[in-house]
Amino acid sequence: MQQTEDGAAHRIVLLGTGGTIAGAAASATDNVGYASAQRGVQALVAAVPALAAWALEAEQVAQVDSKDMGPAIWSTLVARVCAHLARADVRAVVVTHGTDTLEETAWLLHRALGSAPGTKPVVLTAAMRPATSLQADGPQNLLDAVTVAAAREACGVLLVMAGRVWAGAEVRKVHSYRTEAFGAGDAGPLGQVVEGRLQCFRLWPGTGLDQLPQGSGVTDGGADGMQGDGAAGLDLPVDADSWPWVEIVASHAGAGPRAVQALVSAGVRGLVVAGTGNGTVHQDLEAALLQAVSQGVPVLRATRCAAGGIVPGGADALPSAGGLTPAQARVELTLRLLQTPRVR
Repeated sequence: MQQTEDGAAHRIVLLGTGGTIAGAAASATDNVGYASAQRGVQALVAAVPALAAWALEAEQVAQVDSKDMGPAIWSTLVARVCAHLARADVRAVVVTHGTDTLEETAWLLHRALGSAPGTKPVVLTAAMRPATSLQADGPQNLLDAVTVAAAREACGVLLVMAGRVWAGAEVRKVHSYRTEAFGAGDAGPLGQVVEGRLQCFRLWPGTGLDQLPQGSGVTDGGADGMQGDGAAGLDLPVDADSWPWVEIVASHAGAGPRAVQALVSAGVRGLVVAGTGNGTVHQDLEAALLQAVSQGVPVLRATRCAAGGIVPGGADALPSAGGLTPAQARVELTLRLLQTPRVR
């Protein structure tokens, strides 16, 4: 049984949720026309003989294409992660996931679990090629994820993919096809896995000196109340209909008020605006969003830019989501609404 670097033997739990890493295609050369979530997590483990060196326990939490990820699965996933982390014999949890919504699940887990010193690691991993591909990247990603999960330095929520280690609070999908599909804005990776060894590039979240996305506000709560050290005791409803309805609208040339007005009329609970540049919003759209705020619908302002976050400054009319992507900001606002009694 593999031992962690501090000499103590620990069990690592693998939770499967589906995704491309569990996908299958009719041809080994088909990397696009495949079906996601076709193989169970036990089969993924069996495909990597080197994993036999660890004490592993596998559990199937869900089996979906991550584009279909949603509140019900999130509730179950968080509950199962917390249950396993509470076990004295468990060192870490590894979650296999699809890439499309991975940054959202990573932020959710980060908010639920935090990255305080001593926090057991939760390591997400994924793939950009199906399990049947000649270029399948899932087996190596899974092996690397387990390697990082067992490492002494690991803590908090992480993503391991294409040999790189990313902080869950920072990660975002930046490419639609390449196997090196993730980045972290301006922060860069935490480290890499080379020939089965973890190499660290910078101080990790949980040290108290880690570098989070510029302008995120997560290190001290921020002017807009952004939280990044976890929210112990998050009460996540199992029933998807009990989650507050939060939508994303985009600012663009010619953006108008009608989409916001329609959403507010339909009962939306919160809105995220994907702004241009440094989170700027078309004046007509901004007017509608401010009207929504006056009607009790909170708004967070993110940037639609692929890299970077919103740099604070100026007389911004709407609160900033800092370094969060629009999709992550939607998760953040949803969690805030879950913790705030509805007043309308």
